[in-house]
Amino acid sequence: MWLFLAFLSVPLIEIALFIQVGGLIGLWPTLLIVILTAVLGTYLVKAQGRLAMNDLRRSFSELDDPSEPLANGAMILISGALLLTPGFFTDAVGFALLAPPVRRAVYNYVRQRVTVSSFQMGPDPYRDAPRDPRRGPDDVIEGEFTEVPPGKSPNHPGSGWTRH
Repeated sequence: MWLFLAFLSVPLIEIALFIQVGGLIGLWPTLLIVILTAVLGTYLVKAQGRLAMNDLRRSFSELDDPSEPLANGAMILISGALLLTPGFFTDAVGFALLAPPVRRAVYNYVRQRVTVSSFQMGPDPYRDAPRDPRRGPDDVIEGEFTEVPPGKSPNHPGSGWTRH
């Protein structure tokens, strides 16, 4: 229901703001402001997005929790969409989401309302690999092998995906 109200109210707010601002300063200055905010917003989104990607890379390389850098990146992406949408209300919300204190406040609000049941960065193949309890780390595994001469072709015709 709230999504329906947002899709209904945002265009109405934008139309009302366009009428009010256009009545105060005129058509061409209003359109110029909308175009300038889109250009400025694009530049700021690009700069903030670059910083967010660097934070995300850093959190991955240091094996930190990447949820805040991912949330920042998502909010910057939403900000870019809002700034490219013509209108004063969407521009105000988009510019607000570009401010790091606003993003931090939104992240903290969402974090309080979301419960994470588990978090894992990924398996460590050396630590988490299943081991046979009967063997030690230095035990030898015996096996048999047959050397194939270098010029010998395989005994099967092949699948057509390889050259023999």
